[in-house]
Amino acid sequence: MRRTTACLLLATALACPPLAAQDPGKASPEQVAAMQAYQRAATPGPAHAGLAMTVGDYTVSIKSWSTPGAEPTVDTGTATRRMLLDGRVVAEELRASMGGQAFNGFGLTGFDNVSGKYWSTWNDSMGTGLTVAEGTCDAAARCTMQAHWNDPVTRQRTEARLAIRWESPSVEVFEMYAAGPDGKEMKMMEMTYTRK
Repeated sequence: MRRTTACLLLATALACPPLAAQDPGKASPEQVAAMQAYQRAATPGPAHAGLAMTVGDYTVSIKSWSTPGAEPTVDTGTATRRMLLDGRVVAEELRASMGGQAFNGFGLTGFDNVSGKYWSTWNDSMGTGLTVAEGTCDAAARCTMQAHWNDPVTRQRTEARLAIRWESPSVEVFEMYAAGPDGKEMKMMEMTYTRK
């Protein structure tokens, strides 16, 4: 996928040579519009500044449910968040335990200026697949995202609803809801991040 994206960007760059290298009077209106669109898409804005405020080190409390109404399994861990790509993307590294096993994960979160939506990806040591999510956040930093991944048992696409909220400048709560054994939505996981 990265190679395909790189090829598309290269093809676009070759089709629309940088305006700085051209006489402005020789650039077509289409070339000018294309370059301006790419510049708008690439420029970090207020949403990216908001993401940057999540950078730091955290302790993490993890609650997991396998069936509705059951007592959750509780685990702990730590997370570090840092900015990448000159303030465009947040990277998170999680080190924790889950069910007595090491649970390490890596995620990316960003805001797409083109779609106007937040996005995230997640990989962890409990699988080799990728979870992809997209959604929106309100002015109070409450976010709702739709996520999907490939289920190891059914080998089918599984969907979930993610809810993220900041209870204070130092505490973030992440919740994941998906279909339970009866097919109805249930809370599967809750992770509370507390800034160190």
